[in-house]
Amino acid sequence: MSYEFSDGYKIRDQAATHFMTFTIMGWIDVFSRQRYRDIVLDSFRYCRKNKGLQIGAYVIMSNHVHAILTATRGNLSDVIRDFKTHTSKAISSSIKQEPESRREWLLYMFNFFANRTNENENFKVWTGNNHPEAIYGDTFLRTKLNYIHDNPVRAGLVSDAAHYTYSSAIDYMGGKGMLEIDLMV
Repeated sequence: MSYEFSDGYKIRDQAATHFMTFTIMGWIDVFSRQRYRDIVLDSFRYCRKNKGLQIGAYVIMSNHVHAILTATRGNLSDVIRDFKTHTSKAISSSIKQEPESRREWLLYMFNFFANRTNENENFKVWTGNNHPEAIYGDTFLRTKLNYIHDNPVRAGLVSDAAHYTYSSAIDYMGGKGMLEIDLMV
């Protein structure tokens, strides 16, 4: 039995801007550790610089990432695949090599989830579906920007979206965040 299933969300226009959600298998709170959040930021930076990825907005929560992304080379699926492959390997390596009180449990869980897919993997960090939604209108864009930036507020982590470090909210309020982004409005 496969752990994942298709829900009809697919990237149909590889050059279009998309709202996407990357979720950790089993909703495990991997990003409660700074080093794993930093792996995501470093990978976004690399994809932005070397793969033509435009990052319109993002937020890194404890077990998922929301982002608005565009591939300037019309290859969004390829860039996302590479991003998730790299971050999965980097997170796995960090779990194995750096101090981690949850090491055995995390390795067990990511192996457990890998064994329940059809992909012949020994270790699976991310779910297979990115829940992509193409953004074509200004109203939908603003709705998704607000959703991304208000996520830490809704979760009770901060009272003001601009105070959440691992988000682009501060950039939309005239400040400078941790990751260079491509403002959309």
